[in-house]
Amino acid sequence: MKLTYYGHSTIQIETADRQILIDPFISENPHVRGIVTVGDFQPDVILITHAHGDHWGDTEELALGSNALVVANFEIVTYLATKTGHQNVQGMNLGGSFQMDWGRVTQTLARHSSSFPDGTYGGSPNGYLIESGDDIVYVAGDTAPFVEMQWLGERHDIDVAFLPIGDTYTMGIKGAVESARMLRPGITIPVHYNTFPEIEVDVTAWESHMLDAGFRTRAMRPGETLSI
Repeated sequence: MKLTYYGHSTIQIETADRQILIDPFISENPHVRGIVTVGDFQPDVILITHAHGDHWGDTEELALGSNALVVANFEIVTYLATKTGHQNVQGMNLGGSFQMDWGRVTQTLARHSSSFPDGTYGGSPNGYLIESGDDIVYVAGDTAPFVEMQWLGERHDIDVAFLPIGDTYTMGIKGAVESARMLRPGITIPVHYNTFPEIEVDVTAWESHMLDAGFRTRAMRPGETLSI
């Protein structure tokens, strides 16, 4: 896999022949102004963790422009299909898995909320375990720590975990370190920070806490790519 981080919680995963885009918050994302635009993306698959505007983002434009398969909870894909007519969707729910030709996606728990910018209920928020070949990536979504992370860490050899650290709306640095202790990933990448004043954090403090806990971490610059 090749993983590219576009700031906030937007992540692109490239397998041998597929592009998977997660939470495509692009046009209003200050981290990627001057780096990419919505028109630069032609995803095959779009994964949505929940319906908040900073995660739902440009899903409608991207789905219609690329005819990507949109994978999300039932409420989100129903909203998309009803509003835009886009029918290439796959609804899921917590704990369910869906096998595609490039790999397997499992929806995991997230402790958060979910509603669309227009106030429509967005179902239960979630994260994803994404498996392709021998590689496993865990995208936590917006969440607090939860004890079931221990179960995920015991049963899956997670190569990379994307964990929010911005606090206020999600767990902060200390909560993310506790999550890493349960998940035991090969490397942890922080997300959902420094986009708005309420989620500004000291990333060097995150790195220091992670090192003290014995974990590898990497704070990726917007547009930076990591191969696993």
